Amino acid sequence: MAGIGDELQLQAEDEGEFEDTSASDALASLKSRVTRKKGRGFGGSGDGFQGQFDSVDHTQDSSGPMRSVEGWIVFVSNIHEEAQEDDIHDKFSEFGEIKNMHANLDRRTGFLKGYALVEYETYREAQNAIDSMSSGEILGKRVVVDWAFVKPKPVGRARRSGRR
Repeated sequence: MAGIGDELQLQAEDEGEFEDTSASDALASLKSRVTRKKGRGFGGSGDGFQGQFDSVDHTQDSSGPMRSVEGWIVFVSNIHEEAQEDDIHDKFSEFGEIKNMHANLDRRTGFLKGYALVEYETYREAQNAIDSMSSGEILGKRVVVDWAFVKPKPVGRARRSGRR
């Protein structure tokens, strides 16, 4: 039985071969000419798909903000539910060009869920937005602004107590 990742190939021989033979002979002949290849890529090298992929820089040894694949993302929470994307965009565009912005809406009410993700091209723009808007307001409600991705502090070998 062929699975999702399997490919079956049939080598063609004589087209009129099955006309004068019984069904079981035809089936046996058909099975002998089928080659089955399993897995991804069928390249035979066993190393999977070879392509060019974006990656995130993991060379920083200290904790702190991390760059996403495309830019520096700021997480904005405690946004007034009646705020619009334009209100958020207007406030945060003062600190640099916004590369991307995402604000989730509640399907039932149509209002914001209370948070948004704002992406900047450079670290400096994102840091200015965090520093300036950490005490800022949108529609009279104080917002909380911080990095969306933060590299955790390096964990050393912690001592374990005898209890678990």
